[in-house]
Amino acid sequence: MKRRSFMHLTAIGSASLLLPMYACRSGHKQEELKGTTDFEALSLNLLTTWCDAMIRDQINDPNNSVTHGALYCHACEDIHGRCTDAVYPLMYMADKTGEQKYLDAAIKLMDWSVNVDLPDGSWTNMLDPKSWNGTTVFGSIALGEALHHHGHLLSKEMKQKWEARLKRAIEYVYLKFDDNFSHINYRFTAIYALSFLGDYFNEEKYIKRSDELALLIPKYLTEPNKLLYGEDHPDDEKSEKGLLPIDIGYNVEESLNGVVQYAVHKKDEKLIQLLTESLNGHLEFMLPDGAWDNSFGTRQNKWTYWGSRTTDGCQPAFTLLADRNPAFGTAAILSTELLQRCTVNGLLAGGLHYESYGEKPCMHHTFAHAKNVAFVLDNSKKLKNVNKKTPIPRKVNDGVKHFPELDVWLGARGPWRNTVSSYDQIWKKKYSVAATGGSLAVLWHEKVGPLFTASMVEYMEVEPYNQQPQPGEDFCLTPRVERMVDNVWYTNIQDLKAKVSVTDFNGEINFSVNTILTDRDKATLKSDGAFALNYLFDKEKTTIKALRTSSEANGDTLVLPVISPTGEKVVKVSDTKIEIHKKEGIVVLESNVPLAIKKSLKERIFNQVPGMEVLPIMVAFPEGIKEVVCSIQVI
Repeated sequence: MKRRSFMHLTAIGSASLLLPMYACRSGHKQEELKGTTDFEALSLNLLTTWCDAMIRDQINDPNNSVTHGALYCHACEDIHGRCTDAVYPLMYMADKTGEQKYLDAAIKLMDWSVNVDLPDGSWTNMLDPKSWNGTTVFGSIALGEALHHHGHLLSKEMKQKWEARLKRAIEYVYLKFDDNFSHINYRFTAIYALSFLGDYFNEEKYIKRSDELALLIPKYLTEPNKLLYGEDHPDDEKSEKGLLPIDIGYNVEESLNGVVQYAVHKKDEKLIQLLTESLNGHLEFMLPDGAWDNSFGTRQNKWTYWGSRTTDGCQPAFTLLADRNPAFGTAAILSTELLQRCTVNGLLAGGLHYESYGEKPCMHHTFAHAKNVAFVLDNSKKLKNVNKKTPIPRKVNDGVKHFPELDVWLGARGPWRNTVSSYDQIWKKKYSVAATGGSLAVLWHEKVGPLFTASMVEYMEVEPYNQQPQPGEDFCLTPRVERMVDNVWYTNIQDLKAKVSVTDFNGEINFSVNTILTDRDKATLKSDGAFALNYLFDKEKTTIKALRTSSEANGDTLVLPVISPTGEKVVKVSDTKIEIHKKEGIVVLESNVPLAIKKSLKERIFNQVPGMEVLPIMVAFPEGIKEVVCSIQVI
């Protein structure tokens, strides 16, 4: 089935299959559904919401074996082949609640899965038999966890049938996954899958392969911050600056889960200590509201503010090691709270503003993240220190930290948090799609949350089955200086050679950026495109300066796409002052030259990366003016 080919489907529902719920408890009292901790209660509430929505959108058409039982994605108007991953959370809910509808849904889903079967034991990512099948490793874990924890709900015959199918899937992983297979997230997830299912099936060869792959883990951790690299292919190709491909979203929501689950499963203390260091390094990138800052990552095309579109969530790794650093527990809770805030009509949306803009959430986000919430609930008795008593680093930090393996700086002063990126890795080696060029990739304030978040320079469906189409115009959300010359767009955020320096003096952090306006093919305006940018932060305000350092030219604009959902009041106080009225406070922008708001078809401009709406404020350089200065305050 091709994408957007299911408009004819009307039989979407969740009629009961009237199958017996073997060994399932009944007569549950309401209080039994409450978690024993606040985190468990939060997780159970969210999982219930998601599973009920998935059942609502499960296709109920017994006369069509190609679709009956699958989960329909209204956003993509298609079926995602990986929707069978939902078997685990549905089985968890069946066991927890005793409600037949969850078991019925799980059985229908597994019956449907024959439509994505391949002869080699793998499952395809879509109904297209030629689509990617490496995702079999994720489906194997989901089905394995479902059988391990909740297989007693099935009849003997059905359990044996599911186990036989699982054995074919993990055998495929065993035969195909080596130390060069695809991106690092597949190999690192396979480490846990082979170990866990090796024990389940008492298959020594799986365990041995898992242990062999695990020996590679230290190789893929950078110095000095133990960040995981490998999210590109080849996985170790360095940029011109000598930087390796790193993606925070994939690391925290997928790869690190696999190796932490393996280390805990094996009780490998040495590896646990190493991975604790790695989680510490990655935790630096969580914003105080639970968002994962992936503004610069190699796979930023799938950044969703809370993580990454087709990954599974950070909860397993950070809860399993919360006894090593209690801030990990805080991170898991903050992330889950953010997932809850981004849930729209029962499904996890790919950012904060899907509902306000009227964009539908993709089903993929929900069935993927539901697995990890189920895992946390199934393992809740093993978890320690999962609370919010210990703040995460970015909540309490002050000053600037540079990450040399990324050429990225994280700043903090008073209520402000910021990210400045000069990372020069390019996904797919084609165009610079993530934050670079000395860009102010993130600006965040403790009162109102995100004010700037970088998007792709140009929105590209690098993975058509795994990205939603961009609604409306393609407008980059990264703050920048730009100029159009003969219909060619030049901007600092395509300059891979921008130079960044920083000082912290007398209460003010000052990032200085030397850059040249550059087009998508990396051609520059050498004679008159040089700029000096400054981002200054003190406790009261953020100030952005853009100074022409080469011969004067016309047509330059400082673009400030301020995060603002539809409905927020905008007041133009004067030609040089604009107020944006948010529930939590008023954002005030004031400049030395006139401010304008870019006209658009709708009240706001929306970008899928990272799922935000913006008010696009344009600060044009008047003739004869070499420097534009704009301050931002929150009152």
